[in-house]
Amino acid sequence: MVDTQARRAAADAVIDAVIAGVALAATLAILAARGFGTPGPDARHLDALGVVLAVASAAPLAVRRRAPAVAYTVSAAAALALLHLGYPLDAPVATAAAGYALALAYSGAPAGPRALALVAVNAFVPAVALAYASSGVRVWDISTELLSWAAVFAGLWVAGDRSRLRVLRLAEAQEHARRVQADAERERRLAAADERTRIARELHDSAGHAINVILVQAGAARLLQHRDPGRTREAIGIIESVARDTVADIDRMVRALRDERDHEPIPADPGALDDLIRRYRAHGLSVAAELPARAAPLPRSVAWAAYRIMQEALTNAARHGTGSAAVAVRFRPDRVEIDVTNPTPARAARGGDRGGHGIVGMRERATLLGGTLHAGAADGTFQLSAVLPHA
Repeated sequence: MVDTQARRAAADAVIDAVIAGVALAATLAILAARGFGTPGPDARHLDALGVVLAVASAAPLAVRRRAPAVAYTVSAAAALALLHLGYPLDAPVATAAAGYALALAYSGAPAGPRALALVAVNAFVPAVALAYASSGVRVWDISTELLSWAAVFAGLWVAGDRSRLRVLRLAEAQEHARRVQADAERERRLAAADERTRIARELHDSAGHAINVILVQAGAARLLQHRDPGRTREAIGIIESVARDTVADIDRMVRALRDERDHEPIPADPGALDDLIRRYRAHGLSVAAELPARAAPLPRSVAWAAYRIMQEALTNAARHGTGSAAVAVRFRPDRVEIDVTNPTPARAARGGDRGGHGIVGMRERATLLGGTLHAGAADGTFQLSAVLPHA
């Protein structure tokens, strides 16, 4: 952040220096040409004093951001000195730029400083009239020029005020967008944390069940080790299998704090997906399912994730869709693939991904297993695709 601010300040300083240089060049060009059109007989030629006063009128623009009041005061005084001494400064370019900077800085200030700045900007033209009068020029003869200058300087104040308001609105919009993004990220993190807690709770239940099985089989093996070696070996094999499966499930999950809220138990049997689809059909959702039978059970973590993902996808189809969904589940040797599609109303399709926290949680489940989950609406169809790998 500090480096960014330093780079921005350096860039602003360079821009201000360039503006001062351009204003100085324009002022010197006007003075060298002895004004616009045919020079008057009393117009003074550009000399060393004129160059010094031109530099004094333009150089303060280099600090117009840091000290706008000082920059305007010095520039206006130098311009008035040029006019009083008879130099044909037909366009006070540098002072106009300094007046705009003063309006930009003070148009939003408290009432006192704002009023002083407003008077200072609009008092320049009356001061010009006095400078011309003090040098012997009839002010009435140049009234049209002075009125044009007065309109320009009044417009500079309005332009500076509008620019300030535009900058403020842009900053507010950027801050609002940053807060919205931060809120969305916080909600996503909370949803992911909630899903991790649910996963840890389910893993706790599974591990507790596995430990109970191991304890029972270990006790049986101890009692039967001399009387029935065959059943002892069978009990030891069960212990080995249950321990291996439990370690595999734990390796796929992350640790999370376990809460004590009531929760729905999730079946680890692949056949539970059939029951889930029948339940949604009974509630009025038309589901076309491609769900092949699987003889071998899935690892608990994969079966839980598949069940939750299917449940979330069908819930979204029933809640946001048009009343129908198509389900395809493929049991590969090393992974489970789930695709759920459903027609989407036009207003929902324009809204893009509608899954909310449910989709965030399901994506978290898939990610913890080393898999992927994609969900989104396109061409009037909402599609959810998940890949859940397993050994």
